[in-house]
Amino acid sequence: MAVTTAPLLGLGTLSRLPEQSRPLLRPGSVPAGIVHLGLGAFHRAHQAVYTEEAVAAAGGDWGIVGVSPRSGAVVADLLAQDRLFSVTSLSGAGPRTRVIGALAGVRHAAADPGGVVALLADPAIRVVTLTVTEKGHRLDPVTGELAVDRVLLTDLATAGPPVTIPGLLVRGLLARYRADAGPLAVVSCDNFASNGRRLHGMVEQARVLVPGATGGFGDWLRESVTFPGTMVDRIVPASTPATLAVAQAALGARDLAAVHGEPYRQWVIEDRFPGGRPAWEKAGAVLAADAGPWERLKLRSLNGVHSALAYLGAVAGRETIAAALEIPGMRSALERFVAEDVAGSFEPPPGVSVVGYGASVLDRFANPAIAHATRQVAMDGSQKLPQRVLHTIVDRRAAGASPRWGALVVAGWIRFVQGRTDDGRALPLDDPLAAEIRDRLAAAPSTPRGAVEALFGLDAVFPAELAADETVRALVLDWLTALDRHGVEATLAGAS
Repeated sequence: MAVTTAPLLGLGTLSRLPEQSRPLLRPGSVPAGIVHLGLGAFHRAHQAVYTEEAVAAAGGDWGIVGVSPRSGAVVADLLAQDRLFSVTSLSGAGPRTRVIGALAGVRHAAADPGGVVALLADPAIRVVTLTVTEKGHRLDPVTGELAVDRVLLTDLATAGPPVTIPGLLVRGLLARYRADAGPLAVVSCDNFASNGRRLHGMVEQARVLVPGATGGFGDWLRESVTFPGTMVDRIVPASTPATLAVAQAALGARDLAAVHGEPYRQWVIEDRFPGGRPAWEKAGAVLAADAGPWERLKLRSLNGVHSALAYLGAVAGRETIAAALEIPGMRSALERFVAEDVAGSFEPPPGVSVVGYGASVLDRFANPAIAHATRQVAMDGSQKLPQRVLHTIVDRRAAGASPRWGALVVAGWIRFVQGRTDDGRALPLDDPLAAEIRDRLAAAPSTPRGAVEALFGLDAVFPAELAADETVRALVLDWLTALDRHGVEATLAGAS
């Protein structure tokens, strides 16, 4: 079916939708209580779905105002569709599509940052959630320190419109304090360790840079604002024309903002909400006192494996994660990575087997209906590698172990950033440190040892104790030498 032949999704088309695809909430029927920063595909397929189901089950004025920090296209598409969009779950049993009506409003921060600051100061808003990626927080992935530059300092001076996430958020919190607008929970839903604590640290570091901010602002933040940690999980690849076509076939209407993902989803949330929250547990979320063990479980057992498949799969010329997992020896290597390195690196949640969880992760990644591109997953590796892989290696070394399989993942990242597949095709490097990575590799001898020495010197990626660890260097060098000489497939086929 051509994507241009059906009417556009909107309030006027709801009655024509199949019963099973209709939203649980009608946009505009639920007042806004949540602002979400980062209106991308993951939020629409995850938090928005949980929130709609929670409000449908238990009520509450918890509509979401979705804020796109940069792109105006998604805002325009959603406005054209009365803030409706669809989520398609893809599995071997076939697609299932449902329209979501949780959005009470949408905003474009780049076009109206002052309006977003005012929204954060609205007493009706009691929860702010974020999916802005590691880059958006502007935190060093190793130290957790805020990257302060002229742009951020200008953002925090209240004369001009903020353009960064820290600037937007801190300016909004300051406006809320001055308006005496009540308590607030600020909730990171991004994939990095201790996301609540790190978000709190970012706000505190940015707060002290605001000219003229009174001591009372800091006291108010400590007394009235919480930063619950979370763990979020659902594979949501970037939307493609095929995504729109599948949605149109299911709905009989065009959806310009359609997203798709796997059927599985999980959300673990620390229950610290001073102004209240939706009944997310009614939608299957886990409310916990501490999300830390769940974060580490996912980051190391799922995201670490995901990154390994992305780097090694892309170098081997595989376009998708599912195709990368089909490489002979790949699944065995990743099972050993989880069992021998990851499982001993942290204490999992009570009753959870890390090895069993890892096996379920590999089954999910093998879903042929999810065409998750290896190159997309491999993006921003310098930001992701520390939390997904290097923390595992550091903890295993502290216990006296030699994390051989974790070293394979690091070697896979190095081969990926060298920019060529095993058959000589160019690989893109979409990374905040791309220029420095390329400069370091260009200045080093073009050998595996030269690449290891050059990239282990990236202190924004490798913590000092790991960079100086000769055992880890040797393990990575052994794998990188094999990958360089024999390629991914032959290396994995011979691994034992």
